[in-house]
Amino acid sequence: MNSDIQTSRQSDKQVRHILALSGGKDSSALAVYMRGKFENMEYVFCDTGEELDETYEYISKLQDFLCAKITWLKSEKDFRYYVDLYNGVLPDARTRWCTRMLKLKPYEDFIGDDPVISYVGIRADEPHRKGYISTKQNIQPVFPFVEDNIRIEDVERILMESGLGVPRYYQWRSRSGCYFCFFQQKREWIGLKNAHPELFEKAKAFEKIATETGERYTWNEGESLDELAQRADTIMDEHEKRKTRELNAFKGHQKLKDIWGYDSDDGEELSCNICHL
Repeated sequence: MNSDIQTSRQSDKQVRHILALSGGKDSSALAVYMRGKFENMEYVFCDTGEELDETYEYISKLQDFLCAKITWLKSEKDFRYYVDLYNGVLPDARTRWCTRMLKLKPYEDFIGDDPVISYVGIRADEPHRKGYISTKQNIQPVFPFVEDNIRIEDVERILMESGLGVPRYYQWRSRSGCYFCFFQQKREWIGLKNAHPELFEKAKAFEKIATETGERYTWNEGESLDELAQRADTIMDEHEKRKTRELNAFKGHQKLKDIWGYDSDDGEELSCNICHL
């Protein structure tokens, strides 16, 4: 990080330094990377109430490593309240009301009107991601990994060398976030079904068909989770074939691609640009 900027930030005791954690690899690696650079660094975790047990487990593990309190922020209203408020319309890549109401609002309420430097774990090799940028004038986002050219292989090294490793959910999914995240690829929905069948059923319960209009409210456009589960074998078979093709095409980078990468098996967007909080 630029030393002049860092010195300036450290000397301003009025400014709060806040690093929001998602329970994912990048924000966790950033917390390790920034450890000890600011005595007054605050760590927060925006809990939607719909996270995986593995996420909560990893946040607790990270807190022990940092030897610092992680403040858990939570909306006064739960996810079901907002589903009902929006007449059963589930969040999607266009609306993202789940992130707005369950993460960003609690975070900005926590900050209030204090001048804040918000540390964001966007990497130098992610030019397509912008991260959380508030419209509030008192919040200044900074991107240490971009400034210091930290890339995906560096994030892997930081977490492995720290002894933290990665959350267990990386065994079957490629991102942090709620168990029903609409950015999940189809194979990751199958991973959820296998790893947490009770959560898969819970996600199914949010889907519905409007009796009057016949309109379908599903996590995946044009397909319910029931329908997706019926073709689980096909989805996983196609995924394995894709991995084989990529192995032949990208041998030098396949290990990192397998551990961290996203393969857009359904033409979906790769990730949510603001759900890192």
